[in-house]
Amino acid sequence: MTEPTKTAPAILYVDDEATALKYFQRALGSLAPVYTAESVEEGKRMLDEHADEIAVLVSDQRMPGAYGNELLFYAWDRYPHIVRILTTAYSEMEHTVDAVNQGQIHRYIQKPWDIASLRMELKQALALARLQKEHAQLLREKLLVRQKQAVASRIGTLYTLSASLSAGAPFVPVESYLSGALSAGMIPPEPDWLMLDHSDLISSEAFRSAGFGVAVREHLGRLEQQNGGAQASYAFVLLAEAFGPTFRDTGNGTALFLQRSQLTEFLETPTAAPVSSEHAFWLAVLLWMGKRGASMQMAASDDGVKCRMVTAENALTPSQLAAWVEQF
Repeated sequence: MTEPTKTAPAILYVDDEATALKYFQRALGSLAPVYTAESVEEGKRMLDEHADEIAVLVSDQRMPGAYGNELLFYAWDRYPHIVRILTTAYSEMEHTVDAVNQGQIHRYIQKPWDIASLRMELKQALALARLQKEHAQLLREKLLVRQKQAVASRIGTLYTLSASLSAGAPFVPVESYLSGALSAGMIPPEPDWLMLDHSDLISSEAFRSAGFGVAVREHLGRLEQQNGGAQASYAFVLLAEAFGPTFRDTGNGTALFLQRSQLTEFLETPTAAPVSSEHAFWLAVLLWMGKRGASMQMAASDDGVKCRMVTAENALTPSQLAAWVEQF
């Protein structure tokens, strides 16, 4: 097993014949750094160690103990960005066709090689690997933009919903909600944003938000009906009843959420996932407190998310809401 002295993009060639390895390295060494391995198992170890550097994998088919297409499948399953090429001196078309059909290889090269043709094939493979890497980077950038747009849209929906349910109260408790989500380490939604076209995405988000809004309104209605005369401090009792052992009243107007996802669900979960009743109850409690001039001050801790009951401050301004959006 040998390794190149330079960095990626590199080629990994796997063959049990030492002469073939030296021949390949001599022929392709000026084109790209070349790693070599003498067995399927060595090839797997090289992939695991240098997957970020390897752009192209070339494997002989017939080797002691395992066929080359097993290695190609290993690379396809774990490192799909690597361009995979199968080469052999034998007519084993059954294995080759299977590998092609399953997407395990991009090209099949028959031995003995023509050096000029081999170099051309590897140049094309390296170019394809570079294009695939650039495409993957563009997809990641697109995903990040879509995720940020999606979270911003959800924050806007959250404010609209909260303002509509506050019934003219000067304080809308969106800051408490957003502070709790940030303190809980909110993660952007899963990348189903790339799987839907724009109209389907908007439709799915609208129905999801509507369902969440209905649940919050129903919870808030019951809270007002059953606890209309209670003080804001009673919120801890309500949250303990709803969340059970995952919510702990720690005294002196403070409490602890032990399960962070309870505070992030509406902003964090994929568009196809409905929001739970428990999470809707959390926002309803914040709205119920807001009508009584109180809010929650949220902060991360080693055990979860701390909350402290405080007097509600002035209404959130558009610039303050925009600043919150920038933090997600």
